[in-house]
Amino acid sequence: MKYIVVLAFSSIVLSQSLNAQEIESNDSIVELNPVTISPIQQSPERMPETKGNVIFSGKKNEVIKLNAINANLTTNNAREVFSRIPGVTIWENEGSGIQINVGVRGLSPNRSWELNTRQNGYDISSDVFGYPEAYYNPPLEAVESLELIRGGASLQFGPQFGGMLNYVLKRETKKKFSFETQNTAGSYNLMSSYNAIGGKVGKFSYYAYNHSRSADGWRENSEYKVRNSHVFLEYAFTEKTKLSAEYTNMDYQMQQAGGLTDEQFSNNPRQSLRNRNWFGTPWNVFSLNFDTKINENLSSNTKLFGLIGERNSVGFTATPNNVDAINPLTNDYANRRVDRDFYENFGLENRNLYKYKLGKIENNLAFGFRLYKANTIRKQEGRGTTGSDFDLSTENGFPRDLNFYTENVALFAENQFKLTEKLSVTPGLRYEYINSIGNGRFGISSGNDVPFEEKEISRSKPLFGLGMEYKLGSTNIYANITQAYRPVLFSDITPPAVTDQIDPNLKDASGFNADLGYRGTFKNYLNFDFSLFYLSYNNRIGGVRQFVNNDPTQGTFLYRTNLGETINKGIEGFVNLNVTKLLEVENKFGNIDLFATISFIDSRYTDFKIYSASGTAPNVVITESNLKGNRVENAPRYIHNFGLGWEKNNFSTTLQYKMSGKIFTDANNTITPSANGVTGLLDKYHVLDLSAEYRFLKNYNLKGGINNLTDEMYATRRAGGYPGPGILPGEGRTFFLSIGAKF
Repeated sequence: MKYIVVLAFSSIVLSQSLNAQEIESNDSIVELNPVTISPIQQSPERMPETKGNVIFSGKKNEVIKLNAINANLTTNNAREVFSRIPGVTIWENEGSGIQINVGVRGLSPNRSWELNTRQNGYDISSDVFGYPEAYYNPPLEAVESLELIRGGASLQFGPQFGGMLNYVLKRETKKKFSFETQNTAGSYNLMSSYNAIGGKVGKFSYYAYNHSRSADGWRENSEYKVRNSHVFLEYAFTEKTKLSAEYTNMDYQMQQAGGLTDEQFSNNPRQSLRNRNWFGTPWNVFSLNFDTKINENLSSNTKLFGLIGERNSVGFTATPNNVDAINPLTNDYANRRVDRDFYENFGLENRNLYKYKLGKIENNLAFGFRLYKANTIRKQEGRGTTGSDFDLSTENGFPRDLNFYTENVALFAENQFKLTEKLSVTPGLRYEYINSIGNGRFGISSGNDVPFEEKEISRSKPLFGLGMEYKLGSTNIYANITQAYRPVLFSDITPPAVTDQIDPNLKDASGFNADLGYRGTFKNYLNFDFSLFYLSYNNRIGGVRQFVNNDPTQGTFLYRTNLGETINKGIEGFVNLNVTKLLEVENKFGNIDLFATISFIDSRYTDFKIYSASGTAPNVVITESNLKGNRVENAPRYIHNFGLGWEKNNFSTTLQYKMSGKIFTDANNTITPSANGVTGLLDKYHVLDLSAEYRFLKNYNLKGGINNLTDEMYATRRAGGYPGPGILPGEGRTFFLSIGAKF
């Protein structure tokens, strides 16, 4: 029977691979005894019913313990790290790993902006509601685990359609003093050093790290330097009450190689036509955390957190079919464009968990509140230098100078009612109040300021959800339906041109997530999760072409308003089979794991009006059409990962294979690439990665790997602006070799 299970699993993996091509908590590293097999725990794990004053019962979630997988953590290789989570789309437009761009279920991966992105439970994005892009993520060598809670997270964490992604940093809780170091060299002059100290002395705990990394990059004009520093201090007044503080600082400079036309990409994907484009984001995040257990039934956590950061870019931002050349009249390059954002936000978040009994069964009530305030200063279109270095100086300031403010108050409560020891139902409610304000100067015309008239949007939004979980031994059936929404972003209320207008009654995007799945473990050799999902995304924002003063002779303008809806639905599956445990031969052969993540995504516009103008005044004609039935841009039809891992004694290795389907890069579903490379179909791709680790002399390790083993030429995205218009190639074959120690 066991051999039949192995053959069946292998057949499923092979058949899914062929069909896809046709259709288009252990906190410390375990020190392994050289004569004893200590297998890597199957990953991902799942959250318990409650943890950290949060109810997870009935919610689809995954926890990736990074010390339990082989991957290139040095350059934050998201393709390897997220390979065990189905349905994750990853943008791979440069290999530095400074920014992790992930989306789920067909949502855009752009700087993870459809997710509520956190570190140790507090926000790290620019402005959670007005500009939710995550320009910062911690170095994965400093991360203990990744926690991903899908759309059902909206009640306890926020309204985001994608859910919540939390980076949990390492801590040392057993020794008085520990030291960890990991030093890496790799392709294209990659040099990286991670060093950390930590410990616990009586009631006092501490942890600090510094991570520095630099490389020239696989593409031309892709050099970068990044540094991440972090310090954590905690004092335990009693076993039940703790106060901690932490601070993180990141600074980097990254050269942007820019995009390519399809012809340029085909000829040489490593080439770059831009050597004067740079990007940098000094980033500071900090928090105070108070944990207390008031009594045996009630526990509470309060976080005070903040962020001070910048987004800085300078470059020649034309499409790749426009040459950045020296002007023979001036004997110099054209002036570059400088854009700068400055962010300040602060928040207070309180979470409580109350345990009580109804009859003989214990139930759980999670409740709390959130206060949040943010300010973004946006300075754009500055006339920069004609030089080539990272110089943000401008000739006459910034024509566009805008201020945006966000205020947020939220209340939430969820109650896990255990109807029996096996069946629980969890209804929940979240109330959001959000006030967004924008004002400033939109531009300068003929020496005169063009004001950006103050815009204010206030809304009160209740969200409801319902979860269910039924236990079947070490497995469970789960279901969840939760409302979600996305507030109007700063970019939505900022017209692209002076003549464009914004709908004064612009509505937030709204909808819901629904899950139905079966997950769990069987004995010690099978780990699985299979589910269906349905995501409704209403009130998407777009442009309506209209006549000026309703008069065709006066031309047209673009009117931004709510236009339609998209539906994302599909299948997500994960299975991990430990073959040697199944066959009871692990003592002889070590541990052999086979894993597969399968996701099929159908993401379509169900109603979205678009307008185009043709002709010239006075014979301008506006034509209306509808994108109904079109596929949503950047949403592949399938994303599959297959892996084989082997561990024996102190050696472990993983070979994994990723397959991703074709994607449209615009809502019109344009197939033929445009001459400038900004629109057009992107082909499916397949990438093979190999990583390994050897631990020796108890405290030391040697890690290495080859990414894109077969040197596949592929691309995951096209850009219309930063980091450079055009097609953005994924990295070719690279390698890394790392040596580390922990004492």
